[in-house]
Amino acid sequence: MSDSITLIDLQDRMAEGVPPGKVDESTVRRLWWAALETLQVDILLPMEPKQGLWLASPLPALYEPKLLDFLKGWVWAPEELETLQTPCSTLLPPSRVKSIKDINDIGGGYQRFQLRNDDGYDPLLLIITPQVQVALALQGHPGSRQLLMRSDPETLTDLMRMLDLRLEQEDQGKAAELRQALAELGELRSGDLLEKLFWPRLSERLAEMAPSLTLQPIPDKTFLKTTAKESSSELTLLGALTHEVRTPLATIRTLIRSLLRRKDLPEVVINRLQQIDVECTEQIDRFGLIFNAAEVQRQPPDTSKLARTDLGDILELLHPAWNLQLERRGIKLVLDITPDLPPVLSDPEGLEQMLGGLIDRSSRGLSPGGTLSLLLRPAGPRLKLQILREDPNADKPELSEVADNSELGPVLSWNPNTGSLQLSQAATRRLLASLGGRLTNRRDSGLTVFFPVAEGVN
Repeated sequence: MSDSITLIDLQDRMAEGVPPGKVDESTVRRLWWAALETLQVDILLPMEPKQGLWLASPLPALYEPKLLDFLKGWVWAPEELETLQTPCSTLLPPSRVKSIKDINDIGGGYQRFQLRNDDGYDPLLLIITPQVQVALALQGHPGSRQLLMRSDPETLTDLMRMLDLRLEQEDQGKAAELRQALAELGELRSGDLLEKLFWPRLSERLAEMAPSLTLQPIPDKTFLKTTAKESSSELTLLGALTHEVRTPLATIRTLIRSLLRRKDLPEVVINRLQQIDVECTEQIDRFGLIFNAAEVQRQPPDTSKLARTDLGDILELLHPAWNLQLERRGIKLVLDITPDLPPVLSDPEGLEQMLGGLIDRSSRGLSPGGTLSLLLRPAGPRLKLQILREDPNADKPELSEVADNSELGPVLSWNPNTGSLQLSQAATRRLLASLGGRLTNRRDSGLTVFFPVAEGVN
């Protein structure tokens, strides 16, 4: 038995020709969760496969009911699968654990084999349908972990051959069933389209997921000089709280979007679900911004890595979503951009989130009928972005955001008039500085941010 195929052998085959990983256990688990959602929800479900097979270890990682109805499964699982009290229990997002238990309780969806001690607990999933053939796995030593995705015919052929040998040793009848299931699929189509779909969508899902609760300690020399030990504890707690808020909201939004794919919903239900989706997204983005501000406070980023960014294009791209957001509160949004502006030095991904935060901040306390104006103008070697407020009730202090905010630590402030929790002025400045911007603001005259022009920068 010592010469038999182990599941670690399959993962090692998948890792051939792939550079070693560089992430920790917490990060690689989130990669795995996102990969499962990407493959099942974004790629397989839209194709509506009517036949195929899947093989997994150490959990039945295929959990979408519509896929389980049509695809035959083989799973190598530990004896403790019923209780999920094993080292593999964190291989599924909490929202999916019940689904796996339900599948196992009814005894459907897959045939089960015993996981051996020399198989390890790193997850493996192979899916073979006429349209999609792919293998996913986690692999690597602590601190050098990685997500593997292989869809090339050579690797998949080797993996299926190794699994056939494994099944032949364990149960010759099941090995014959696997060969028959493969034969029934007929001609398989494989190409590079899957990778073009998989990795971009995986990146989007990771951006939507709440950050890990595990915040790594940072050496004292990398802290800002003004950051004391007590402040560090507050920032750690703040990071944990943002995680606790964003995680259930992200789960709710995922469920909402899965419902919106149905074709039999009344229009009033669709409208309500869309409203919930928007509200969840706004709050996820808001708390994501707070988390980023805390991280910048803990460890200043390397601004030398800023790149050419078309600020005007970003504003025009995000304008429709902001407009819908403000329309619900009776606020008009005006966008005024000088044509043919040069790019600036910034981080496009971080800048999108930051701009959304500035819109949210500037519109807080703005009465229905008010106007928020975004003006982008050249200003010498910089571009000047102004966010101006026009409030019909500006002469009524109880209705406008004119009261001094109360600082709640190094990152947050509280406005007693509006009841809004937002980034403090200092945190906003630091976060903008990490994105290449310099913030100036005067009471009741809005915000102005200057970005350096990227002329001549590659």
